[in-house]
Amino acid sequence: MSQFTRLRALPDPAHLPALKPEYAHARPALGLGPMDPPPRVLLLYGSLRERSFSRLAVEEAARLLQFFGCETRIFDPADLPSPDQHPFDDHPAVHELREHSLWSEAQVWCSPERHGTITGIMKAQIDHLPLAYKGLRPTQGRTLAVMQVNAGSQSFNTVNTLRILGRWMRMFTIPNQSSVAKAYMEFHEDGRMKPSAYYDRIVDVMEELVRFTVLLRPHAESLVDRYSERVERDAPVETPADSAGITTGGAR
Repeated sequence: MSQFTRLRALPDPAHLPALKPEYAHARPALGLGPMDPPPRVLLLYGSLRERSFSRLAVEEAARLLQFFGCETRIFDPADLPSPDQHPFDDHPAVHELREHSLWSEAQVWCSPERHGTITGIMKAQIDHLPLAYKGLRPTQGRTLAVMQVNAGSQSFNTVNTLRILGRWMRMFTIPNQSSVAKAYMEFHEDGRMKPSAYYDRIVDVMEELVRFTVLLRPHAESLVDRYSERVERDAPVETPADSAGITTGGAR
């Protein structure tokens, strides 16, 4: 972790003042699969403002994910260049973002809604995640939760756009989602989210993300095993007979 310089430290990670712990499953995926090692979740936000509500919402999500037994990383896009600004995307921030995505098995994307859609900061991060990178796939097979914060009334344009992008990036986007209306009214001065139905929905979304991640964990590679990619890799399918060394084409 020491080589990573763009991870945000999470303030008060164990302090959950808006959560009613008597109603929360500390292990929401119990019985769905192994929690060892802890699910690895990368969280991205879409604003560089000093008081960024998408970042504050992501921090609340990260605290909940840690409460549920996950390991989290929050990427700070402050010095991320625009896509195609550097030849071959050769920039330390781009390399680091891709390393975090390769590390992850689940992601959370949260963007403000600006002009009816996601911000350029949010899109730039996704655009820097190629479908294929050094023979690896930084997003394929990961589970994804989408969230948005709004300056005005509640909207779902941004989460709908994030869903399209998640599908394009070959991720498993969970059914639930979060949209926080008038976000400037939903956080205390210290940056912590007030108890509300909006906070409760974020709890719902993070519970569901953990469940789907653990449930799909043993099957992620099989679910994204594609014929076209096997052709590209020149990787013929090995049948049970092949693996057992049995010849199937003998005389009849």
